[in-house]
Parts: sequence; C-alpha cells; structure tokens
Amino acid sequence: MRDDPSGTNTGFRPGSRLDARVKRVVASRRIFPFLVVVTASVALLGGFVATVVDEKDFRTFGDATWWALVTLATVGYGDIVPTTTAGRAVGSALIVFGVTFLSFLTATITSLFVSVDRERQQSEEQMRQESFESETRALLLQLDKRLGSIEAKLDQ
Repeated sequence: MRDDPSGTNTGFRPGSRLDARVKRVVASRRIFPFLVVVTASVALLGGFVATVVDEKDFRTFGDATWWALVTLATVGYGDIVPTTTAGRAVGSALIVFGVTFLSFLTATITSLFVSVDRERQQSEEQMRQESFESETRALLLQLDKRLGSIEAKLDQ
C-alpha cells in the first residue's frame, strides 16, 4: 500500500480509475454501500463462474452464489464444496480476494475512525489556540491602556 497526500491508503495503482473511485467513496463516507455492492457483485460473478466450470458440484446458480458468498466471507461452512480442479481454482481465487477484501475493509474503517478522531483533535486544538490568542489580545489591550494611563500621569 502507498500513502497519498489525503492520508488514504488505497493499495491501488496511482491514478487508476479504481483508485480514484475508492478515494471518492472513502472521502464521502459512503463506504458501506460500496462494499456491499462489491461483495454482492463478486459473489454473483463467482457463483456464475462456479456453475459454468463445475456443474457437478454447483447444480444451481443459487447454490453456487451461496458458496461464493460464504467463501468470500472466509466462513467456509462446508455444506457445498468444489471437488473439481476448476471449481477449486475458482474457490482459491475467491478465498484470496475475500481475505484481501476483508483486510482492506478493516484498514479502511480503521482509517476512517482515525481520521475522524484526528479532525476532532485538530478542531479542539484550533479552538484552544484561538481562545489563547483572544485572551492574549485582551491582555495586551489592558496593558496598553494601563501604559497609556501611566504615561499620561508621568506627563503631568
């Protein structure tokens, strides 16, 4: 993963369309719907591919999609399993994607929490700084008045 100026680690090739899309989604705080759509899409695609390459183990699209979703989530109930080489290859790809995707999800959510906390701390620090500056200005004005009063008395 790489660092960018916004502090978001996307892990995608800099400047790619996917990189830009992920940054927009994270910045808009609409990550959950995006992740649901991606997960559902990959599960449907994985289910479709599984039914095409392994008709023996995945007789229906629904069963294949269920298996793909369970595999993506790294749950692995074992109620439906591929036994052919092609089915296992699809399963392996889904496992790798699922683990990577869950890691990305965890990192993204953690990054969002840290970002919100950092923004809150910066806002509080800015408010303290502004308050300090305001108090300092008020004290300087009081001192200026006192000094002016002392100078006026000395001039008499």
